[in-house]
Amino acid sequence: MFYSPLRPRQGIYSSYSQSFRRMHVRALSYSTIPKVLVRAFRVPIAGATVGAGALGYANYKFEELKQASAGWITSVQETATDVFDTASDGIKAARSRLSEVQFPNVETPGFLKDLFSSREKYSGKESDGGKGSENGKSGGPPNGDDAAVATLMAATLAGPSYSSDEQSSQGNLENQPNVLMGLTRRLIEIRTMLLSVDRGDSLKLPSIVVIGSQSSGKSSVLEAIVGHEFLPKGTNMVTRRPIELTLVHTPAVPGNQKPQEYGEFPSLGLGKFSDFKQIQRTLTDLNLAVPASDCVSNEPIDLRIYSPNVPDLTLIDLPGYIQIPSMDQPETLKEQIATLCDRYIQEPNLILAVCAADVDLANSPALRASRKVDPLGMRTIGVITKMDLVPPEAGAQILTGNRYPLHLGYVGVVCKQSGKKSSNNETAGQLVKRAESDYFASHKDYFGKSSSLMVGTSTLQNRLMTVLESSMASSLHGLTNGVQLELEDATYQFKVKYNDRRITAESYVAETMDTLKARFRDYTSQFSRPELRARLKEILNNKVMEIMEQIYFSDARVRELSALAADPKVKPENVEPYWHYKLEAATSLLTKSGIGRDTTLRVVDGLRALIDTIISGEPFTHHPRAAERLVAFGHSILRDRIGVTSDQVENCIKPYKYEIEVDDREWELGRTKSADVVEKEIIEEKEKEKRARKFSMPAGDAPPESEEEVHYRFSPAQMIDAKHALLYSDRVNILRLRLSTLKSKRCKGGRTNDILCPEAFLDVVADKLAYTSAMFINIELLEHFFYEFPRQIDSRLNYNQDRQEVVAFARENPIVREHLELQERKDKLEEIMKKLNSLTSLRTDIQPSSRRSKGLFGNMF
Repeated sequence: MFYSPLRPRQGIYSSYSQSFRRMHVRALSYSTIPKVLVRAFRVPIAGATVGAGALGYANYKFEELKQASAGWITSVQETATDVFDTASDGIKAARSRLSEVQFPNVETPGFLKDLFSSREKYSGKESDGGKGSENGKSGGPPNGDDAAVATLMAATLAGPSYSSDEQSSQGNLENQPNVLMGLTRRLIEIRTMLLSVDRGDSLKLPSIVVIGSQSSGKSSVLEAIVGHEFLPKGTNMVTRRPIELTLVHTPAVPGNQKPQEYGEFPSLGLGKFSDFKQIQRTLTDLNLAVPASDCVSNEPIDLRIYSPNVPDLTLIDLPGYIQIPSMDQPETLKEQIATLCDRYIQEPNLILAVCAADVDLANSPALRASRKVDPLGMRTIGVITKMDLVPPEAGAQILTGNRYPLHLGYVGVVCKQSGKKSSNNETAGQLVKRAESDYFASHKDYFGKSSSLMVGTSTLQNRLMTVLESSMASSLHGLTNGVQLELEDATYQFKVKYNDRRITAESYVAETMDTLKARFRDYTSQFSRPELRARLKEILNNKVMEIMEQIYFSDARVRELSALAADPKVKPENVEPYWHYKLEAATSLLTKSGIGRDTTLRVVDGLRALIDTIISGEPFTHHPRAAERLVAFGHSILRDRIGVTSDQVENCIKPYKYEIEVDDREWELGRTKSADVVEKEIIEEKEKEKRARKFSMPAGDAPPESEEEVHYRFSPAQMIDAKHALLYSDRVNILRLRLSTLKSKRCKGGRTNDILCPEAFLDVVADKLAYTSAMFINIELLEHFFYEFPRQIDSRLNYNQDRQEVVAFARENPIVREHLELQERKDKLEEIMKKLNSLTSLRTDIQPSSRRSKGLFGNMF
């Protein structure tokens, strides 16, 4: 049965229409919407999943291609570098031996330049954050397939490994990045400031501590790094104190054939030493100053060496380990050295363990000591000396560190001169480096680039600088926190104790000198003219009483003189010449008894007592040396004026030796004063009589009845005291007679009665002598002393002192010293914080294209 072509269509449409009519239509709800969406996006999601899988597979294949390309390019690069370095080393060696022959400069082939420049080009592009140059025309990678290949090259040439970078920098130190050199120098400056603030372990940046036995070549390694012989040498133990060696790299001066190299000892203030032999002698003297009984001292020697041929490093050379002390050394020397070294090799210091190649590392005391404090070898660098004394294969095996591994590795050196003569005026250090280079160049199979072994002094320098930079940088975060805490504590104490009041040593010295001069002015009021006359009159009163005792009181006829004065009928002109001679003798004794010398010396003694009084109080109790200088030049001024003043006084009182004019007012004053003096003398004599009687006869004893009983009952001493008591009693009786005479009407009559009243006349003469002496002593002695002494204080104790003497003077006072130390500590901590904060600016100074700088700043910040 056949159908026409139209019929099936009609059947189909009719069947669809019928089925559509019979279909039940459900209403849409919120639950059906997600199902519809899932069915709608099922195909796109499946496509995306398949695409992601394909993309991951492509990325995997790309990484395989990248690794294969990296291995191939790295092998090509190393091969080309070895060829070029071999050619360059050969030409340099030949040029050093034949300086007169001119060789052409060998440059890197073009394809190697292009190969190495690709790293800088694209790594520099990465440092720009992926941004192209303006308009995208130049400086950016090509598009399309070229861009993919360039990206692959940049990834594979990301840079050499850490050790390869160190080995490639064995050239001149001037080729090091200036910013990194500046970083190390800043860190060393910070370390020096920290040592001045605190020598403990709380604030400390790492240093490189050099340890080793006495025969390991430790001194030769340090001298090879510096390039000069400067360490003490001798048959016996010479290094007895730690030597804190700071190497400072200085830029070479253009046009100077000879570099400017010098050393200095900052703590000694000896200036700069351009002759390293002089540095060696100074170090020898400082070490040998340690007593032989001690043989080791903990007091370090600070030495700084400035040179364009040294890197910025801080090294600490310690006494070498010994096995058995010699006969002239203490038995505990081995333990003393071990204790000293253990104190220095603690964290965070780095350890430079020096070992000889011809000695088994198992017997190395340096490695044994380092393993105690650094068991994993994270802070220890091994230096193998005397590499030329063992076969090359044995030396290479030691440097691999397979037996005693160290994280920082081993460096092999040969630090001794060969038998070759120096050329081109080579120094000893240059000759050592050339001999070392020749040795390792002759065994390139073992010590070449392909061996990845670190050899040579230049490699050691770069290794030390790199490790020290990294270690210092890794310590900066904790150090900054510690400095911040110390600064906050110092600021708080300075505020609480001193209310932020700042002082200086100069201001303290000036204030002390002002206090001294003000105190001196206050005490000079004791030497005014009235005070001086009173003192001199008191001296002369004693002389008058001595003269009266000598001329009158010891004379048996003294009572006759009192009787003549009591008789109103006796006229003075009728008195016998005997008493006239007595008065002239008394006057002559008074005026010729050396009044000028005695009064001058008495005033000088008073001025000396004044100086002693001034320096006896604060603050001079803290300055004994200044007080001694003050007394010395004060006494010097007085000594220069004693002779002149006494002679002047004697010349001025000469007229009183021949003629003395006395008026009635002076007579009456003299009589009254002499009566007062006699009354005081009576009181003193009575006291002496009482004391003599008390010792001559104890209380309760009955007086003796006969002379025999006296000698029997009393001792000779008591007999002497009894005789003195009788003399004092007679003296009191005479003084009472003379006092009654002075108060009588006869003595009140005036100068005409001077023979009958000698006490009044002598008092008038003494008063004239005191007035004249005081006047000329004031002119010749006191005014000169009061003018000169304050100026000597300024010139000798203030203006004539240098800065160190001023600071030493101020620090003698414990209160001022504590104030200055806290103030200086606060200032230094603030300066350290500024320097630490300034290091953050270096992040923008160094491009991240250098892998070494990346790792460094990754540790720092």
